[in-house]
Amino acid sequence: MAELFPRSRATVAPGAVHLPDWLALEQQRELVAACREWARGPVPMHRTRLPNGGVMSVQTVCLGWHWQPYRYTRTAADVNGRRVAPLPDRLVELGRAAVAEAYGDGAAGAAYAPDTVLVNYYDAEARMGLHQDKDERSDAPVVSLSIGASCLFRFGNPEHRGKPWTDLRLASGDLFVFGGPSRYAYHGVTRVLADTDRPDTGLAGGRLNLTLRCTGLSD
Repeated sequence: MAELFPRSRATVAPGAVHLPDWLALEQQRELVAACREWARGPVPMHRTRLPNGGVMSVQTVCLGWHWQPYRYTRTAADVNGRRVAPLPDRLVELGRAAVAEAYGDGAAGAAYAPDTVLVNYYDAEARMGLHQDKDERSDAPVVSLSIGASCLFRFGNPEHRGKPWTDLRLASGDLFVFGGPSRYAYHGVTRVLADTDRPDTGLAGGRLNLTLRCTGLSD
């Protein structure tokens, strides 16, 4: 696997940067424990129902703002009607550090102000089809953190779902940041890779993905 998917830092496309092993193991453990708490609510982890009636295979919990296709709200009318928990300051600071390191730009990191996180849990069968993150009113970068099992991540282009795209392995502790010309690139998870569980993170199985975003919204 390492031969097929090099583990060195890489600029996958303009504005899209992959930093393997960015999170220390202790940070991963802390985030797993926090995700367990967030998953209990006030809006619990759930499978999102799409407008066409389909149900997403990943399970999701949101903080700061609640995402439902295809908008953000403070309350989760599609789950239990309750207001989502606030975004913790420690995640904001983590996002700022991620942007600063990905782009080598401390000023860009300091200016980064995420106001929501989507926490997605993938079991062994979960997938995420190619899509754009375009429900935000901000073109600030998206910060993606992976914990647990590795996945095959497909990062495409901003124009359509077809090629060109790049397939890469996202493993536990990896950081992926995409902004600038790649902010609206299509991307998705084609599969969770077998036999890559990381119980040392505190996650018995499956994969957690945390994506920090700037909605550009206000109350």
